[in-house]
Amino acid sequence: MALFDLPLDQLRTYRSAAVEPDDFDAFWEETLAASRAAGWQPRLERVDAGIDLVEVHDLAFAGFAGDPVSAWWQVPAGRELRGVVVESIGYSGGRGFAHEPGPYPLAGFARLVVDTRGQSWNISGAPGATPDPHGSSSHALGVLTRGIESRESYYYRRAYVDAVLAVDAAHALAPGLPVFVSGVSQGGGLTIAAAALGSDVAGALPDVPFLVDFPRATTIVDTAPYNEVRAYLQSHRGDEETVYRTLSYFDGALLAKRATAPALFSAALMDTTCPPSTVFAAFNAWAGDDKAIEVYPFNGHEGGTGVQRRLQLDWLRERTR
Repeated sequence: MALFDLPLDQLRTYRSAAVEPDDFDAFWEETLAASRAAGWQPRLERVDAGIDLVEVHDLAFAGFAGDPVSAWWQVPAGRELRGVVVESIGYSGGRGFAHEPGPYPLAGFARLVVDTRGQSWNISGAPGATPDPHGSSSHALGVLTRGIESRESYYYRRAYVDAVLAVDAAHALAPGLPVFVSGVSQGGGLTIAAAALGSDVAGALPDVPFLVDFPRATTIVDTAPYNEVRAYLQSHRGDEETVYRTLSYFDGALLAKRATAPALFSAALMDTTCPPSTVFAAFNAWAGDDKAIEVYPFNGHEGGTGVQRRLQLDWLRERTR
């Protein structure tokens, strides 16, 4: 794909046109308070993952409305922890296999990799184990329009709360240690939500984030998953105002205005899944001063992959010396 979005100099100053609801903060304060009141202590069960350098536990913690959310708690064996990285998953994926800890535990960090409720249909085969027990009216294929008729019923209300409460679980499991949040695509959008709404987040690593600047993203590209909104509105004619009002409560460009933790973003200029202008909308709105963004001019939604991950490891190491 050739360059299709704004030039880089304009991206660096771009701001989303998303309109913030007057009760944005009150909605999230009430939502989180209700779910925390329904919570319970995280439960760990050691599993034999077939690897020796990383200890793996099957973790269950209380998510939205006290619903159990599955995760892996993966820690370096016999080594003092530098901190915790809470990792959220890309669209349609699950937490994956116990024996796939990635580089964070090898770098001295505990990794809490969170299942995304009701997902895990990705063809990559990363399995999940967390249902979404809450019902939904009609919606387009996927989860982007599930429950979109109201902010209370919307799917990402539950998923965002799960991401925030995963941070709480990390603090409970590793008291006193810094807790970072990370993720790619949908995981990047959940990372923004966790940093904006969570308690005591030490830093955020949103990679080519999804769920940002909905008014632009859903009209500038015709690719999945943003095209689920178009598909929904094709049959629900006249519901545009309701749909975009619901989405405004979950827009990463608005949530970023509440995020003050240090952050390292990435954007790819040929990304037709999460357009670079939408990524810059969150980055430019990010409230904290300690922020940077890596730009990959000739990449699509794969972004920086291993190159970005190495930069993230260096970034984490600098903040946990």
